[in-house]
Amino acid sequence: MTKFAFHDGAIVPIADAHVSVTCTTFHYGIGCFAGIRAFWNEEREQLYIFRAGEHYKRLLNSAKFLMSDIGHSNAELIGITTDLLRKESWRQNVYIRPIIYKDDGVFRVQLHDSTDKIAIYSQPVGHYIKKEGALSVGFSSWRRVDDNAIPARGKISGTYINSALAKTEAVMNGFDEALVLTQDGHVSEASAANLFMVRDGVLITPPITDNVLEGITRKSIIQFGREDLGLEVVERSIDRSELYLADEAFFCGTGVGVAAIGKIDHRLVGDGNAGPIAQSLLNHYQKVVTGKVEKYMDWLTPVYS
Repeated sequence: MTKFAFHDGAIVPIADAHVSVTCTTFHYGIGCFAGIRAFWNEEREQLYIFRAGEHYKRLLNSAKFLMSDIGHSNAELIGITTDLLRKESWRQNVYIRPIIYKDDGVFRVQLHDSTDKIAIYSQPVGHYIKKEGALSVGFSSWRRVDDNAIPARGKISGTYINSALAKTEAVMNGFDEALVLTQDGHVSEASAANLFMVRDGVLITPPITDNVLEGITRKSIIQFGREDLGLEVVERSIDRSELYLADEAFFCGTGVGVAAIGKIDHRLVGDGNAGPIAQSLLNHYQKVVTGKVEKYMDWLTPVYS
């Protein structure tokens, strides 16, 4: 159970980390956040934060969209997070949630002349999608937010109503997850995960310009595919019908990790199970995040001395 949070400049008991109902972000979604994972290595009795610097760089970039300034550097945020996890004494996989919000106690729909704050807390985490085996997914009737409406490449709080609409529609229609199209009809991503497909041995993912989140796990998978599996990796737009013909498809993200797709709109992907490339990438990812691949140790921030 979570016991502490970083709030108002200090690590305090979680029960004391209050935000008022007058908080601007509560009313208008004018905030941004990060999702960061830390993974427990039982043999070393060590908790590793995965790519903390990359995550906080993206958070601070998201803050730029909102004209937010929290007065903390990337390095300072990593230090705060490490102190927080150490105080919690976690000995299991955890999810870390930093959130930057505006809190002026007045109803103002604007970005400027506002009071910016940050809070950080963590909690134990299991599987993001509670299903064994490959996922069944369906295309949503909701389109992905466009960059000229809300910056899709940042983790903006208000953006996630788009994700919630797509996810709930998919689950209520009998699917495990949603796929969302761009305004011009190309495949973008899932409700809260990036997408890859495999065709004829080539690993393909939509480009950032198709309104996808600049995913840290996505970036990692591209590197794993090219450098460690020797695959050709291509970033390009994907048509909906092309995805029906994929040999493999999978999601990736901080929450979901790497998750194979077995069906798309009731059409089998491959034989309906995780394909060999998806499985290889999953296995490799799990080794990297738990500190079992020397090449990527500089991606990990150890929590305990």
